[in-house]
Amino acid sequence: MNKKFVKTKNVKEFVGFMEELKSLPPNIPKIALVYGDYGLGKSETIKWWTFKNDCVYVRATKGMSVRWLLSEISEELGEEPYWHSQETFNMIENKLKQQPKTIIIDEVDYLVNNHVIEILRDLHDRTGCPMVLVGMANIDKKLSKYPHLKDRIYKAYKFESYDLQDIKQIISELSEIPITPDGLEYLATRHNQFRQIVKLINKIEKMAKTNEIKELNEEILRSILGERQNITALQTAKQIYA
Repeated sequence: MNKKFVKTKNVKEFVGFMEELKSLPPNIPKIALVYGDYGLGKSETIKWWTFKNDCVYVRATKGMSVRWLLSEISEELGEEPYWHSQETFNMIENKLKQQPKTIIIDEVDYLVNNHVIEILRDLHDRTGCPMVLVGMANIDKKLSKYPHLKDRIYKAYKFESYDLQDIKQIISELSEIPITPDGLEYLATRHNQFRQIVKLINKIEKMAKTNEIKELNEEILRSILGERQNITALQTAKQIYA
C-alpha cells in the first residue's frame, strides 16, 4: 500500500478554513470548531496540517485535568511546566504573546464534562492566538453549556461523509496495484470510512500479490472478496496479467 496522504474534498476545504482563520483581524475571536463522525480522516488531516505548520497540537485524553492540559501545551512550546497551574498558564501566555501560534486541541470532547475546556477560552482571550477545537459529531451541542466559549467561535467546519469520488480517489492513490475504472466503481460502494477502506485495500493487495495479478478489475475483485464460488477468475487473471 502506498504511504500517501490523500487530499479529499474535506482536506482541501479544511486547508481553506484554516487560512481564513489565521487571516482574521485582531478584533475578531479566533476560536474555530472542527467536528464530524469518526472514520472521515479528521485526526489524520489535523496531524498532516500540524506537521506542515508551526502550531501547538495537543490530543486530549479521558480524565485530563487543567494542570495536565497546561503541561501538555507548555511542553509543545518547548517549556517545562510549573507545579502550580497558574504559573504554567502565565508562562504559556507570555510565550504565545512573544511567538503567536495556532493552538489545536484534538479529541476536545474529553474536556467538556469536567469543565477543563474553560481554560482554553481564557488562553485564547489572553493571547489572541487562533484556536481550533476538534471533536466528534455532537460536540457543537455539548458546548451549549458554555455560552461564553460558544459565543467566541468564529466558524465551525464539519467533516462530511465521503462521496463516491472521494472513495475512488483514496483507493486509487493508496493501492500499489492498478485498478480499472469498473473495479474502482465496484469498490467505492463497499465502505465509506477511512480505516475500513484501508483494510479493504490491504486485503485485496495481499491476495493479488499472492496470485501475481498486475491489474485489478471488477470480476477479479469480486473473486477476491468472496463473491464468486471459486477462484477461476483469479486463475484466469493470473494467466492474462502475469
